[in-house]
Amino acid sequence: MKSIEFYFEDIEPVSFHEHFLKEQVESLIINETYKVGELTIVFCSDKFLLEMNKQYLDHDYYTDIITFDYVEKNVISGDLFISIDRVNENAEYYKIAQLKELYRVVLHGVLHLVGYKDKTDDEQEEMTKMEEFYLSKIDFKELKV
Repeated sequence: MKSIEFYFEDIEPVSFHEHFLKEQVESLIINETYKVGELTIVFCSDKFLLEMNKQYLDHDYYTDIITFDYVEKNVISGDLFISIDRVNENAEYYKIAQLKELYRVVLHGVLHLVGYKDKTDDEQEEMTKMEEFYLSKIDFKELKV
């Protein structure tokens, strides 16, 4: 079954062009020669994600995303938990639009699901290249919130 669902946990809903973001996620998965399975994308607070990071990964630090991989064969499924607090702080730090940073973090999580890693410098470089590749396909000026 194919579905991409969005939820909000411990925050007020934010505007992000749900249908368009779904299309971008599906396009990335198909372009990487996989099939879309069941994806849940949860936007949450720093506090919520920190608790998940401690509970499930034994990490005691803030992060922008945690990705749980349920991929089977070539069907991409998983849960992405994204801190809107981190997204907003990153956007301010890098002087980019919050919406663009939100899309970058979502695409980053999906890239993990299709097999990209970011532990080494080379892997980080490849991940960044792929994020930029997929972001370059989006006209953010057309997506005013």
